Amino acid sequence: MKKFFKDFKTFIARGNILDMAVGVIIGNAFSKIVTSLVNDIIMPLLAGAIGNSSVADLKWVLHPAVTDETGNVIKAEAAVAYGTFLQAIIDFLLVALCLFIVLRIVMNISNKLRRDPDGYTNEEYLKLRKEGHKRKEIKAMEEKKIAEAREARANAPKPETTDSILKDIRDLLKTQSEQETK
Repeated sequence: MKKFFKDFKTFIARGNILDMAVGVIIGNAFSKIVTSLVNDIIMPLLAGAIGNSSVADLKWVLHPAVTDETGNVIKAEAAVAYGTFLQAIIDFLLVALCLFIVLRIVMNISNKLRRDPDGYTNEEYLKLRKEGHKRKEIKAMEEKKIAEAREARANAPKPETTDSILKDIRDLLKTQSEQETK
């Protein structure tokens, strides 16, 4: 039983699990904001534009309700309530649009902050800026530095692997064996 809880603790403590939990909580709060925007601002404006009290009240009556003289419903109304469906679609589209915009902004910021490992560090970049170099100059210098680093890596001797060492030993033993048989 202790191993179970230890494994569970390890599972929960993983960074991506915590990130997902934060994402769910923020997503839930964000969804409430967008739902309020739809229900409290957009839908009343849309309902006013179409001359109805609420978009959710829009319906297509197949058979009207039958009532007696006192107003009691004898036979219930049969209707297709497309207004509620329309409101759910608009709500979904706005949530998806807002989420897309937020994610796009976050990804753009993330991509701008991500630096090439062969390029300048943030400290080097700031130092060059303080020295009076313009952004375009720094970018050109950084691209040159990155190209040189990649070329140096491409021209560097390949590290020996276990396979290459074993092949060399095999070839040496084969040569030695051939010399002994002569």
